[in-house]
Amino acid sequence: MSAEEPKNTPEPSGVDLARVALRAAKEAARARGDAAQQKKQARRGGLRSGARADGRDPMALGSAINRLITERGWEAPAAVGGVMGRWPQIVGEKLADHCTPQRYDEDERVLIVQCESPVWATEVRRLAPSLVARLNEDLGHGTVRQIKVLGPGGPARRWGPLRAPGSSGPGDSYR
Repeated sequence: MSAEEPKNTPEPSGVDLARVALRAAKEAARARGDAAQQKKQARRGGLRSGARADGRDPMALGSAINRLITERGWEAPAAVGGVMGRWPQIVGEKLADHCTPQRYDEDERVLIVQCESPVWATEVRRLAPSLVARLNEDLGHGTVRQIKVLGPGGPARRWGPLRAPGSSGPGDSYR
């Protein structure tokens, strides 16, 4: 085979070229007409909404929020926020009574869950792969890659009569 052999793709004919040129001319004329119409309206005292819908018309609150979410790229965080509201339906009432979602790290795609006891933390770690699959089924593939489980948080360390300044608690002498 030489480089001079003809290709099998047909070149556009005169009719096809004419259609493309006509389409481009119509789009250019429409753009010029829209610009001229806006200039005319601006001279008459500002832009006004006409009989046809445009971007300035009022819209329902739900539509406005959906448009804002889409424009800003907040689909995944908004979906995860919905999951936090529906946590009992997703994981079950029993598990939801003892574990709550705390936050979602969008960069790492990690859902952080806090449990009220080490036993429940172990149970959530055991169920994590099935929970991730269930969440991704609900939110879209790859939205949650991992569930990070936090155990119970202890009470706040306070100063008291039996505490020494600089002490980190009952186990600090063993370090």
